[in-house]
Amino acid sequence: MTVQPKTAPSLSRIQQNWLAARERRLLNWLCARMPAWVTPDKLTSLGMVGAFMTFAGYVASNLAASWLLLAIAGYVVQWFGDSMDGSLARYRRIERPSYGYFIDHSCDGLATLLILAGIGLSPFVTMDVALVALAGYLLLSIHAYLSARVLGEFKLSYLAAGPTELRLMLIALTLMMMMLGSGPGVFGKLSGFDLFVGVAGMILILLFVIQTLVTGRRLARTDRGGSS
Repeated sequence: MTVQPKTAPSLSRIQQNWLAARERRLLNWLCARMPAWVTPDKLTSLGMVGAFMTFAGYVASNLAASWLLLAIAGYVVQWFGDSMDGSLARYRRIERPSYGYFIDHSCDGLATLLILAGIGLSPFVTMDVALVALAGYLLLSIHAYLSARVLGEFKLSYLAAGPTELRLMLIALTLMMMMLGSGPGVFGKLSGFDLFVGVAGMILILLFVIQTLVTGRRLARTDRGGSS
């Protein structure tokens, strides 16, 4: 899952999530203290290691709920690698905008797949529901990439929440899984975790539809103005 996607210098980064300012101060502090041998590419790889840790933790929770601690640790590792790679490149002025943009978002897509597939393979959430959430996240990502292309604006947050807030929400959800356990809930075949993840996925899909309509109208006005 993507925290601080790298963008080309010509793109305007729109980031209005709750933790953005504090997170930026923390990342700058870490960049100033990062050893020389740590490179952006190594951090990108570390982020993918974190995604695999999260996947493995959820799958292994079929054996024991304590394996969810591995999933939580994976979220932290993935945040660190995915947030720091672009930040460190900018701090050291060694950006490779096209390469970074392509590799970063390719890894984002794979990381998101691993995390939500892991959730779907756990005993807490059905795969059908997890795939709805995956579809919603990827649709919203597609909107962000298209907006970057046609508007020159890279939107990194929606409803005052970005990838970091989403990770914290998933960590909280995972802690609840450890506390409450799996099994049928008051909603029949669907557990409370199914409903939570499913509703979150539907919200993401609805946001994609709304943002598509808003951006479409904006582009239509721009095109009419340019042709007049």
